[in-house]
Amino acid sequence: MDSSTLEMMLQLGLAFVLGATLGIEREVQSKPAGLRTYTLVCIGSCLFTIISIMGFSGIAGAGVTFDPSRVAAQIVSGIGFIGAGLIFFRNDGVQGLTTAAGLWIAAAIGMAIGVRLYAIAVFAAVLSVLILHVLAWFERCFIKTKPE
Repeated sequence: MDSSTLEMMLQLGLAFVLGATLGIEREVQSKPAGLRTYTLVCIGSCLFTIISIMGFSGIAGAGVTFDPSRVAAQIVSGIGFIGAGLIFFRNDGVQGLTTAAGLWIAAAIGMAIGVRLYAIAVFAAVLSVLILHVLAWFERCFIKTKPE
């Protein structure tokens, strides 16, 4: 096994850990998309990013252009499609927005790992957990009613 393959496996491992971290927080909050969903989204987006960078680099040449950002754009679109399916209207309110946004950030974290922005990915995961957990507590304690 060469060092490049080992690094990609470590990237996927980090995506697993950070995606699971977000998913555990969602499980604690009893949300519909939890541990497995967030972990799969994070690993999947990391893998797609690795593939877009490494998988097609050998075919670039005469008449073939190489643009890894095209796959990244499709990840964003695809996760947006999944997220849209989670948002619904019930009892005069919208539900699922935080879950959709959480999946969106899990995909972004996976993509960051895929392009080797490890510190940024870890920092984004920490901020995401703070947003999901601490700001939810803040809302319950200090925001009694939401404006209509």
